Amino acid sequence: MRSSSRGEVDPFIVMDVMEAARAAEAAGRSIIHMEVGQPGTPAPAAAREAVARAMAAGPLGYTVSLGLPALRARIARLYRDWYGLDLDPGRVVVTAGSSAGFILAFASLFDRGERVAIGEPGYPSYRNILRALDLVPVGIPTGPEARFQPAPGDLGADLAGVLVASPANPTGTMLARPELAALVGRAQELGIAFVSDEIYHGIQYGARAVSALEISDEVYVINSFSKYFSMTGWRVGWMVVPEAHVRRVERLVQNLFICAPHASQVAALAALDATEELEANLAVYRANRALLLAGLPEAGFDRIAPPDGAFYVYADVSDMTSDSRALAAQILAEAGVAVTPGLDFDPRRGSGTLRFSYAAATADIHEGLARLKAWAGR
Repeated sequence: MRSSSRGEVDPFIVMDVMEAARAAEAAGRSIIHMEVGQPGTPAPAAAREAVARAMAAGPLGYTVSLGLPALRARIARLYRDWYGLDLDPGRVVVTAGSSAGFILAFASLFDRGERVAIGEPGYPSYRNILRALDLVPVGIPTGPEARFQPAPGDLGADLAGVLVASPANPTGTMLARPELAALVGRAQELGIAFVSDEIYHGIQYGARAVSALEISDEVYVINSFSKYFSMTGWRVGWMVVPEAHVRRVERLVQNLFICAPHASQVAALAALDATEELEANLAVYRANRALLLAGLPEAGFDRIAPPDGAFYVYADVSDMTSDSRALAAQILAEAGVAVTPGLDFDPRRGSGTLRFSYAAATADIHEGLARLKAWAGR
């Protein structure tokens, strides 16, 4: 049967690692999961309770395509609480996770064959969604000297857009306001679209993350309830777009997704007020981060940049291997610890890097470090 070249995208390697770890567990092995960027905590209790009440009250059918009005208004209030911004709820679009947000943003902003810059290392689905939409991802190699973030000089007039993430996956590094403002300014000077992935906002360990909306209204911002709000499997997120783009994005949502899941929107609305529980989760990530930054060098992973946010440590292991996928498989087989090869995030240089997630329970992080140290000592 014939097929489309759009489906010829790279695999999301971390999902392959998850499957290998699952198979090992099914065979009776104990595996510590440090591969997946998924909180080890459930959705906030108030979110789960709200869904139970809504299910008992009646059917949960379609919502309007832009999302429940109450949820859009509450998300707008979040921008006042976190950033001091007076955001019009009419600019908020509720999405089926950030993944739907990227599809909507790319479809709204770019035509077939146009070039979109993304930093490397970076979240692999950026480039794969771009390719599936017949767009051209342009990787910008970044390094520790720039805290693994693009710089204004990396942008050129041959681009149609640029996507920036702060805090970033896999490095956890953030852009300070002057750096982010310089990138936004350069993009606008060149007339290219600026997309800001802010999915890890709320998970930071020093200075707070800066939203691109603090700098300009002429940007697309994508966020999600998956990370800080601990709701990965609920598949609900949001976008903020310029006022003039709301209707075009709405038309895309109507045709591609109809709406985000109703039950998930109900849960998301309640999660926005679960601050005490969410900040307790953040305290766990902070403790886990300290454990990894102290313990990974003892296991031989000593070339790491301390992350400003998110829940990852990105390690240079080029002194150990030229094949990070094989090394990750070896660590899983011999140590019982699942980690992600850097090839997921950087197809050109990721053969010499690994990502360690510390989103799990602290007891698991302790055990994972113990196993890694024992493995390194063999």
